[in-house]
Amino acid sequence: MTPAETLPVIYQDQHLIAVNKPTGLLVHRSEIDRHETRFALQIVRDQIGQRVYPVHRLDKPTSGVLVFALDSSSARSISQAIEDKAVRKTYHAVVRGYIDHQGQIDYALKEELDKYSDKKARQDKAPQSAQTDYRRLATIELPVEIEGYPQSRYSLVECLPATGRKHQIRRHMKHINHPIIGDAKHGRGRHNRYFKEALNAGRLLLHASQMQVPHPETGETLVFNAPVDETLHQLLERFDWLEALPKQWHKEQLRN
Repeated sequence: MTPAETLPVIYQDQHLIAVNKPTGLLVHRSEIDRHETRFALQIVRDQIGQRVYPVHRLDKPTSGVLVFALDSSSARSISQAIEDKAVRKTYHAVVRGYIDHQGQIDYALKEELDKYSDKKARQDKAPQSAQTDYRRLATIELPVEIEGYPQSRYSLVECLPATGRKHQIRRHMKHINHPIIGDAKHGRGRHNRYFKEALNAGRLLLHASQMQVPHPETGETLVFNAPVDETLHQLLERFDWLEALPKQWHKEQLRN
């Protein structure tokens, strides 16, 4: 009998659980991916033997910190904290080009509607306010011609979204002409293919490294850190970028 799939647990108590979601895994069932049979919600529910309540989303190709509440009251509390901007999220991404050392992207985003699940939603909603702060951590120039230049440049960037719009970081990086590598929808195909074929990195290079959230019962700030997966780790090592990333976000072994 095949052992049941489990996800790495970052934190758990009687009110909530935080796990490290792998890339390629949906949080819950979606009409867009009707063929999928694996969902983080179902896996965690079976793993701990009780109902779990989703309180935020993480795109299917994005890895990292994913939090579920374990009761409806805690779910309301965490959802309200997110709405009140009392939850702080930190992401890391590999983007095309040399991004500025730091800055804020303040660019309203029109809501992206799903073809199936948002059939009844208003199609004429005005763009929603969206802000993302970012900081460049490292850069590299590779002697590879991809888009007509003899070299290709990339940056490791830390992103702190102040709002939580759908695909916000991916769309904001595209807006400033530094798309995230591996982004099939908002990125650049030639760069994506190069990373997949030459660098063994055929995934969206976006990772939710940390989430700070007030505990639903005590109000104490909890800090959840999710180490990167093997694909991201080997790429950071290859680019000599590991030292630019705080050690709590290095590979799994540093959890011990």
